[in-house]
Amino acid sequence: MALQPILIAGQWLPANAASTFHAQNPATGEKFSEEYPVSTWADCDAALSAAVEAAAVLRAAPPVQLAKFLTRYAERIEARKLELVEIANAETALAKAPRLADVELPRTTDQLRQAAAAVLDGAWALPTIDAKLNIRSVLAPIGPVLAIGPNNFPFAFNGVAGGDFAAAIAAGNPVIAKAHPCHPRTTQLMAEEALAAVTETGLPPATVQMIYRTSRDDGLRVVADKRLGAVGFTGSREAGMKLKAAADAVGKPVYLEMSSINPVLILPGALAERGEKIADEFGTSCLMACGQFCTSPGLVIVLAGVDADKFIVGVKAKLEGTAAATLLSSGVARSLATGVQTLITAGAELVTGGMPLAGNRFANTLLRVSGERFLASSEQLQTEVFGNASLIVTARDEREIQQVISRLEGNLTGSIYSDSTGADDVLYEKLAPSLRQRVGRLLNDKMPTGVAVTAAMNHGGPFPATGHPGFTAVGFPAAMRRFTMLQCYDNVRPHRLPPALRDRT
Repeated sequence: MALQPILIAGQWLPANAASTFHAQNPATGEKFSEEYPVSTWADCDAALSAAVEAAAVLRAAPPVQLAKFLTRYAERIEARKLELVEIANAETALAKAPRLADVELPRTTDQLRQAAAAVLDGAWALPTIDAKLNIRSVLAPIGPVLAIGPNNFPFAFNGVAGGDFAAAIAAGNPVIAKAHPCHPRTTQLMAEEALAAVTETGLPPATVQMIYRTSRDDGLRVVADKRLGAVGFTGSREAGMKLKAAADAVGKPVYLEMSSINPVLILPGALAERGEKIADEFGTSCLMACGQFCTSPGLVIVLAGVDADKFIVGVKAKLEGTAAATLLSSGVARSLATGVQTLITAGAELVTGGMPLAGNRFANTLLRVSGERFLASSEQLQTEVFGNASLIVTARDEREIQQVISRLEGNLTGSIYSDSTGADDVLYEKLAPSLRQRVGRLLNDKMPTGVAVTAAMNHGGPFPATGHPGFTAVGFPAAMRRFTMLQCYDNVRPHRLPPALRDRT
């Protein structure tokens, strides 16, 4: 089969390939027949140059045109739903239904439509006018955006269709998308529909471009290139930190979603009142999508005692009674095994699981550790274990719970369960402020899995959950503002001002 083409400046072109790769079906281990290129710098250079030309046109594009593209793209994705779901299932082993067909694909098209509505509303740009001094400011497009999506959301976080993509386009920027090597065919199909929507709505051909892979050095070179405006990335902490170093070295905005263990604090009253129910909720949450969510609960903190022991027994039963699902790739399976071993080496005790299974699967795994031991090795025991494994910390008293919370790194989410009669309220008030400063989204009596696409959502958090605590990767219009620059106009004549800054008559 011929080498698959890349999308550059509105055309599907042969890549300047340094090497090639094949995606693999994680459920069967078989390689797919399609061969994909690892692009050289020549492809990256061509994409960057084309994106600069597109950016100049997009800055003047009327909001209605951008909105029409986003809406039309959503429609085209929906028209190809069956094929997209089939391919994404084969490339990721994620369930066709309800996960891909009924949840993730509708979320993706909803994001695109929400972005379109935000474009038309215009409030995202935060126009600010001081009429007395005739000084005015507004957010404006920053320039070409490199969007790098993860392996666990082939639609909703895809570099050519997901949240970063929608936000960057809605803010008026062209996107260079990097396909994830675990689901290149899915990305290719979506890029085909994106290009068709670009053509239908008359946007510049290079509004959407896509390459599959580059060498690490060429990827970092793209991030540092002066033609690029910003980077949006979702993925591992290791990769994110390398991108951050390259971007920081040249003062480039880079928005990273990297690592989160999403602590769940269960207060004593809640544990006594409904520990069995919470154990079931937790087991369901940590096994959802085989634990391959960025908001999967990887750490639980409880007060040691009889109720905590019952809770652990309940979670153990839930995990042992549920079949282990297929992981996204052999690489995820290896990393999961390594992460679990890291926790054990640091002092965690294996409660159940802990071993690889056939077919890119890993036994549903639960570990426990005392609060004292956690405090002694808090960095290692906060290793993100991406997959179906979680750690329970049993603290000896309220003071030790507070100490454990104080050692937590930044996370996307943090949850607190309390009893329904108010018996936990005093302790809640003592502990919640500390946890609040360490998470982007605080939940009560609710597991963190699941991210609603709403303007009020914060899918972000303190480092190392993200690279910047002031921005969200989900929710419009806030997500759009990552890909903008603040532009100020001082004593500029009225007819020369952007429409949003002109006086209304």
